[in-house]
Amino acid sequence: MPAQNASFFWLARQPSVVRRASKIALIVGVVLACINHGDAILSASLTTGGLLKIMVTFCVPYCVSTYSSVLAIRERSQLLEAG
Repeated sequence: MPAQNASFFWLARQPSVVRRASKIALIVGVVLACINHGDAILSASLTTGGLLKIMVTFCVPYCVSTYSSVLAIRERSQLLEAG
C-alpha cells in the first residue's frame, strides 16, 4: 500500500514507527517527569494524581513522534513517486 494512501492509523502502528516513538517517549518522558515532578518523586510524596500526570507526560512525546513519523513517511512516499 503506498504510504500516501495508507491510513494514518495503519502507518502509526507500523513496528518501526512504534519503536521510534517509544524510544523518544521514554527519553523525553523521563526528562519531563523529572522537571515537572522531580520534587514529589524525591520526597516520596507522589499522589495518584501525580502518577496519572506522569503517565500523560509520556504519552505526549509518543504522540508527537508518531505524528511526525507518519507525516515524514507520507512525504517521502510522495517525493519518490513524483521523482
